[in-house]
Amino acid sequence: MLISILSTLMAAVTASVYNPRIPVIVDRDYNVISEIVIPSGSAQVVSGEVEVSLSGIPLKAVKDVKLVYIGTISPIMSRTKSNVMRSHYNYWGAGQEDWYAPRSVSVESKVKPRSETVILPFERPLVKGDNHFYVSVSVASSKVDLSGTFSCKVESLSIGGGEVPLEQTGPWDNRRFGIALRNHGDDGVDTYRIPGLATTRKGDLIAVYDIRWNTYYDLQADIDIGFQKSSDGGRTWSKMGVAMDLGEYGGLPKDQNGCGDPCVLVDDVTGDIYIFAIWAHGLEGKASIFASKDGFDPIDVAQLAMVKSEDEGKTWSKPVSLTPLVKDPASSTLFQGPGRGITMADGTLVVPIQEWDKDKVPSAGIIYSKDHGATWTVSNMAVNHVCEDQVVEISPGVLMLNMRNHGTDNRTRKVYITSDLGKTWTAHASNDVLQEPVCQASVLMAGNTLLFANPDSRVTRNMFTIKASEDLGHTWPHALLLDEEGGWGYSCMTMIDDETVGILYEGSVSHLVFQAVKISDILGR
Repeated sequence: MLISILSTLMAAVTASVYNPRIPVIVDRDYNVISEIVIPSGSAQVVSGEVEVSLSGIPLKAVKDVKLVYIGTISPIMSRTKSNVMRSHYNYWGAGQEDWYAPRSVSVESKVKPRSETVILPFERPLVKGDNHFYVSVSVASSKVDLSGTFSCKVESLSIGGGEVPLEQTGPWDNRRFGIALRNHGDDGVDTYRIPGLATTRKGDLIAVYDIRWNTYYDLQADIDIGFQKSSDGGRTWSKMGVAMDLGEYGGLPKDQNGCGDPCVLVDDVTGDIYIFAIWAHGLEGKASIFASKDGFDPIDVAQLAMVKSEDEGKTWSKPVSLTPLVKDPASSTLFQGPGRGITMADGTLVVPIQEWDKDKVPSAGIIYSKDHGATWTVSNMAVNHVCEDQVVEISPGVLMLNMRNHGTDNRTRKVYITSDLGKTWTAHASNDVLQEPVCQASVLMAGNTLLFANPDSRVTRNMFTIKASEDLGHTWPHALLLDEEGGWGYSCMTMIDDETVGILYEGSVSHLVFQAVKISDILGR
């Protein structure tokens, strides 16, 4: 009789399934794969099952598939009405644990799949209104191709023995794996931000980032530069090390000697690794850019600091300031564009920079070294009202500078090129073409393909996407969405091998997400 009543009650109900395009974090117990919303006209106890199909992934790699109940709120940030989730998300910059906290959810079923079809039973009271569930898949990193994809689809929902119609949106195929390199709370750290990524001459990956010990705020604060390395294409990473720490320089506490916004550079000739960062000494605890004055003294001016490793990151030199060598004494500050620098085909080292004048108007250019870091020369600036630039050599001797547009009235990237190391600059065909929500972005040459990554939006830092151009940026016909949800949005790319790009970015599911992506996937081949 109960089954008959339930079947009648649910017959007129249509449940919805939403498949978000977000990374599936390997070795994480919970991943939101598909949200299922079951509306109910009254409070009632129901029993049923969800059928899920898996394909393209070895079953031995799947630790389990779960059905999780999360009540009246959505586990997806752009869809949730939870004030707590929104508050945590704004503070952390990424959703990490609210949607699987033991006090917030109920695991209805947990299955180790034996075939590509998984049945997830449930029996629970539903409240009047929308009831939110989600399907979770836990994956072992050691048993999957990190650059591979798989499909997971909610095939059917039945309640009380009767099948409930499903209205399904969002792609259920081509799910991509990710590594949560850094999370809120790891090693006792509040926030990790501002990723840089490069490939050493040995072929290892090196990731650098801000260690924001006590707060998510920018400088001035207690911030050091952290680093990790991977020798297997990003599947596993070393423990966090500290590459740059100004300590209590000048007698001031650590929270008044912060350094951040790292830019990593590998000298492809010598193998030396450089990290550049902005160092704020004192400055009354104010925002480092806007508190800087003219001159060179660290107590007045945020510095361009540098450390160097000659042994693949095992040890690092003491920090030195390049500010007296490259800064105009009349400007307020000059420092790196966060992300990475490059070695040109002729061995010249190039670091993107941003300069803020006495009126706090930013511009962008480069510094370069023709003697492997012994001396550095500053270029002319390409254009005003830009900052946080990245540089790439698009052909021998020709540099492209891709810049964050600091003016809020124009939500597109500024792109200029030079063939004389920045003595002169000209606007590129892609100038004012690539949209942005006013955020840092990254560029990379992958053979003959130019890659660009950023939050592909003019409004908010979501829709994180890699775009590809096969004509050096004149057109951008190819795009691959990695993360549709929001995050802080900074990124950096490097080549893992000739066919695969590695990207480290501030995503929606972790402070710093690493993914490996085949170039052919970006090109749609």
